Amino acid sequence: MDSHVFKRTEFFLIALLTFFSFLIPFTLRAIDDNRLTSWLWAFSSVNITWFSLIIISGIILAYILTRVSFPKLNPSVFLFLLSFISVMPFWKLPEVIVDASRYFTQAKHLEVYGIEYFLREWGRDINIWTDMPIIPFLYGLIFKFFGESRVYIQAFTTLLFSMTVVLTYKIGKTLWNETVGIYAGVLLLGIPYLFSQIPLMLVDVPAMFFLTLSIFAFIMALERGGAWIPFSSAALFMAFFSKYSTWLMLSVLFVIFIVYSIQHSSELEGNYIYRASIIASITGLLIGIFFLYKFEVFSEQIRLLIAYQKPGLKRWEESFISTFFFQMHPFIAASAIYSAYAAFKRRDIKYAIISYLIILIILLQIKRIRYIIMVFPMLTLMASYGLQEIRDKDVRRFIASCIVICSLAIGMFAYLPFLQKTSAMNLKYAGEFLDSIDRENIEVFTIPQRENLVNHAVSVPIIDLFTKKKIIYYYDTGFLPPPEDLERSPLRFTWEYRNPEYYTAKNKDSKRALLVITDDLEQRLPAHIEQKIEGYGKSKVFKTWEGVFSYKTSVAVYYN
Repeated sequence: MDSHVFKRTEFFLIALLTFFSFLIPFTLRAIDDNRLTSWLWAFSSVNITWFSLIIISGIILAYILTRVSFPKLNPSVFLFLLSFISVMPFWKLPEVIVDASRYFTQAKHLEVYGIEYFLREWGRDINIWTDMPIIPFLYGLIFKFFGESRVYIQAFTTLLFSMTVVLTYKIGKTLWNETVGIYAGVLLLGIPYLFSQIPLMLVDVPAMFFLTLSIFAFIMALERGGAWIPFSSAALFMAFFSKYSTWLMLSVLFVIFIVYSIQHSSELEGNYIYRASIIASITGLLIGIFFLYKFEVFSEQIRLLIAYQKPGLKRWEESFISTFFFQMHPFIAASAIYSAYAAFKRRDIKYAIISYLIILIILLQIKRIRYIIMVFPMLTLMASYGLQEIRDKDVRRFIASCIVICSLAIGMFAYLPFLQKTSAMNLKYAGEFLDSIDRENIEVFTIPQRENLVNHAVSVPIIDLFTKKKIIYYYDTGFLPPPEDLERSPLRFTWEYRNPEYYTAKNKDSKRALLVITDDLEQRLPAHIEQKIEGYGKSKVFKTWEGVFSYKTSVAVYYN
């Protein structure tokens, strides 16, 4: 067969597989048990004919991109710009996960009271649940030096994601070659679930960055020594205190050390032992100092993790089918699986570095996607490694382009519209509306849900995130009875909310607007709230609801 005909046949088969890699999950979407962006929900109002045309158009665009020559750019610059620009449309998302209220509250304490107060009161006056301090600390610095605006947080988390893409490229290039690195970085854009997480004020994407930075810095420290040694220790310190689940993932550094020791001569092995020992000593000293300083806090958190979080994983888990078949492009999982055969065939011991964390997750059955986001760079390195078995660079480029374009289409035209219909948008809309009215002080009232799933008090910090106005809120636990199964509830932290002092009114006689957060605006308001809103002639109501999640936040604003 003529080589051109064979190549065209390859392109056609890949295009066909790309289309079916969307159509098959769409047909089987009822088995996607993701808790946020299940295809069953995200595609519930999507016209399949219209979306199929988008996928076909994306495949055609991918083919065109494969055939067009572009000016050669520095790979790091190209990957950074591509990833940053790709995420920006998702900045329109609301804060769809209530955990954001904790991180905002912790960060605002630093903004209002300063760095020294944050370090002293973290875990004491600052309620921290099972959170680690580094990322709320960084968010607080952004608020303090740039201003309390969500767009700065979104720019920061997107920056960290884009730097993760670049670091993934650097790891692939260092371990193998530039091609493996570039494709691994690009394939991170083939995971549409990430687009729903990057713009949020959470810790998962920053933790992914710090873990990836730790891996790259440790590799460079072993290879080159010098300034990379203290830099590696600093990166490890940041990763260690970014999220508890990074502790387990940092065990990959031991695998890296073993691989480098086996692969090189005995003389270099001595260098690796010396450098690794220095890194371990510096890191251990830094971690030990802070750990001892907050020993009681960490001890209580670890107790809570063992007694509550660990048993809860089984109740909150999502299937691997959801994570690897629906929430990322199936080509990534398929290529990652094939990469194991390719590495075995080559007897490539370095492959253990990128496969270790994925194997660990599967063996330990860690099935909550938010807990394994941080290992996605290793997964895309595996997928890129598998793609290298395809010798024709145009075919590889076409496959990667199909993955990214289809994933962006799913994110833009399914996930984004669905999440913008959630009741979390009401908090965003209300915050933006408050900025448009002539009132500087906003007094907030929360009415408990009839099913008592979530304490509405945690919505107050999220409203605060979306408005520049002064929020006033008096939290009264007397009319907020917690659910009976509080000890097992995945949202237990919302009932342990403590009202920050900065929500106390300084001038009780000042004119203000009133804001009510409830799950049902049709229900009768409590008498003390009705008495408050008497005389307020205008109101604005926000009651968007997607009809899926039981937790609803409807908002009414009263002003005159």
